Amino acid sequence: MENTNAKRVLRHIRLRRRVSGNPDRPRLSFFRSLHFIYAQLIDDTKGNTLLAGSTKDASFRTANKLSSFKNKEAAKLLGETVGKMIINKGIKQVVFDRGGFQYHGVVKEFAEAVRKEGVNF
Repeated sequence: MENTNAKRVLRHIRLRRRVSGNPDRPRLSFFRSLHFIYAQLIDDTKGNTLLAGSTKDASFRTANKLSSFKNKEAAKLLGETVGKMIINKGIKQVVFDRGGFQYHGVVKEFAEAVRKEGVNF
């Protein structure tokens, strides 16, 4: 029997067949580990990471005194931070790549916080 992470990876592979970023609409990639949350804005045509943010960054950790860096509250704060970074880059439209995770809980809080900052997907 496969473990849950292997199933998530298969879902992500299936999702990536359809989801791709380009210069006009880059891909906002989301990943949730056991301890932290990561997000990247990627242009898949060139293979460039345009910007990245995570709850593991020292600047994020010192600015936000949280008890956990993987819960919904941390996801919301990271979403606001990444959303502001995307808008500062002059990008309004992105493609959201949830990384094979269910659109629920932490993923949903992150996505809604990014949308609240004015990024459309």
